[in-house]
Order: sequence, then structure tokens, then C-alpha cells
Amino acid sequence: MSRRVIVLLMCICILIMLCAQAVFAQPAIEDSAEEHFYRGRVLTIYETEEEEHDYFTIVEQEVSVLLTSGPFKGEEITIYNTYFAGDPVYDFLLEAGQEVIVVTIGEEGSFEQAYVQDLARDRGVYYLIVIFILALLIVGRVKGVKTIVTLAATIALIFGVLLPLLLKGYSPIWLAIITASIAITFTLLVIGGVNKKSLVAILGTVAGVIVAGLMAFWAGSLAKLTGFGSHEAQMLYFLDHTIDFRGLLFAGIIIGSLGAITDIGMSVASAATEIRQACPEISFRELTGGAFNVGRDVMGTMANTLILAYVGAAIPMLLLVMGYEIDWLKVINMDIIATEFVRGIAGSIGLIAAVPVTAILSGYFLTNHK
Repeated sequence: MSRRVIVLLMCICILIMLCAQAVFAQPAIEDSAEEHFYRGRVLTIYETEEEEHDYFTIVEQEVSVLLTSGPFKGEEITIYNTYFAGDPVYDFLLEAGQEVIVVTIGEEGSFEQAYVQDLARDRGVYYLIVIFILALLIVGRVKGVKTIVTLAATIALIFGVLLPLLLKGYSPIWLAIITASIAITFTLLVIGGVNKKSLVAILGTVAGVIVAGLMAFWAGSLAKLTGFGSHEAQMLYFLDHTIDFRGLLFAGIIIGSLGAITDIGMSVASAATEIRQACPEISFRELTGGAFNVGRDVMGTMANTLILAYVGAAIPMLLLVMGYEIDWLKVINMDIIATEFVRGIAGSIGLIAAVPVTAILSGYFLTNHK
């Protein structure tokens, strides 16, 4: 792929993101008490007072904070920070030199009702993103550039199209399938080029994603999943209770399994293409069988990847269940537990389904059907 094409693709991704943001931007939720956010740095701890209670201790700090962003950058303000001591969840002791996020309530520039909302953590995230991009460019070179382009396009689709349309009340399942199909097509065409290999990988991946969605819908309906298995979903209900939360759950399963299914679809299609080039006279049956064997090998690792990703995210919940020694009959019937099982297994079934579909399509498109 030439540099001009790469630059053009990057420009297209940027335009998609900007247009989507302009078209689907949601109006801000009105609040009688307007909040303003600033970055700041703790300069001095003037005074710390402790108030002892029977079961907890309330600590109040008087601190000086230097604003380091916004229209009042360079201004020094005094803030009172109150928290519960000895509780790792609510313990929020400020120290000199810390980067913090300051929130003010009321008119901009009025710091009478100012408080420290949290520590500033975004720099670590940004540094990690930069390292990730540099690693892609150094190791992958042209392929790394293509990966960045496709990743940017996928993120633009999710944040610029999928999420805003979900908030507007559109069907989560159909939106997820359409968004996934567009992301798959763009990603595989950029990575693999416009050829039969990419076509086979696209069709196989889309088939796997649809199977994952259907399995999630069937099992979720059978298990009577509500879609309220997480605190975030419960909070979202109070923002907009018209959203289809069960559909939102199934849409999340489709998007969550997209990466692993795309990997296995492209792996099988790429292997079949290499086999075809090494043996141009290979038959439909032989190529399909060879691609199937490759898919079986990749399937084992990809299924582990998908399941372990969900298990890793659920470790605190699993430890909680084990720590309290909850009976298995109660555990497996909990909405949140059943949801995680359906999420991981439905995605894995979609991944498995992509193997034979991609293998058969490889044999059909890459041979003379003999």
C-alpha cells in the first residue's frame, strides 16, 4: 500500500470521526448546578483535622492547589478535602505535589464551592497509548500504520455512531451487527487488501459474529437475563429507562467477540491462500481440509483468549463468591454470573463457527470447486 493511500485512509478515518461527532452528538444533560473541571497540583497542606467516631474517623484537610489548566491557569486556590480515614475505598489523603482534578460548582471562576474530585490519572493512559503506537510503527512498519488506521476507524464507529444511536433508542442487536460488519470489512480490506482472501475472511468473520449474537440472544432469553447484571447498566437505567437493556447486553457480546473472531477468520483465510499458492492444482476438498486443520489449531488459543479476557475482568467477583462460600446453585442462578457465562461461551461458539465457514468459503473461492 502506497504512502498516499495510507494518508488518504487516515484522512478518511478523521473525517468519519468528525462527521459522526457532528451528526450524532448528544445534547448535554441540563443541570441546575453547573460544574467546571480543572487540572491542578497540590502545593501545600496547611492543616489536617481528625474527628473520631465509633466506627470511623473523619479527616478534613485544608490544602492549597495551583490550577494548571483552563482559563484560570496559574491561580492558587484553597480547598477543604474531607474523607473517611482507614477505608481504602473512601480514604483520599492528599499530599503535596500530587496532580489532581478540581471541580467547581456555579459560575466559572467562582471557587467558593471547589473540591478535589480525584487524582489526575490521564497522563499515564496517554503515555501508554503513545508507547503502543510507537511499538506498532517500529515493529509493524507499514502493517503497523494499517493497524492504527483500522483501529481509529473502529473506535470512530463505536463512539461516533454506535453509542449515540443506542442512546437514541435504536435496536442494539442490529446496530451491533451492522457496526461490526462495517468494522470487519474496513479492517480486513486495509490489512489484507482487496482480494479473495479478504473476501473470505470478511464473510467468515461476519458469520461468526452473527452466530455469537444469535447464541447470546437464545441463551439469554432462555436464562431470562435482564441486562442489569452490572452497576453501570443499573445507573444507565436512571439516565434513560427507554433503552433496550437486554438488547444492549447482546450487543456488548457481539462487539466483545469481534476481535477474536476477526483474528481467526483472517488466520484461516490467510493460511488457505498460502496453501493455494504453494499448490495451485489443489482441490476444493483438500484446501478446505487444510484450512480446517489450521482453524482447529488457532481455535484452541483464541477460545482461551476470549474466555480468559472475561475471567480476568471478573476476578474480584469470583473471589467474592469463593470467599463467602456461596452455594453453587445460588451462584449459577445469579443474573450477573449467568450473564458472564453467556457472554464468554456465546462469543466462543461464534469463534468456533467461523472456522468451518471460513474454511469452506476458502475452498469455494480459491479453487475450481473440484
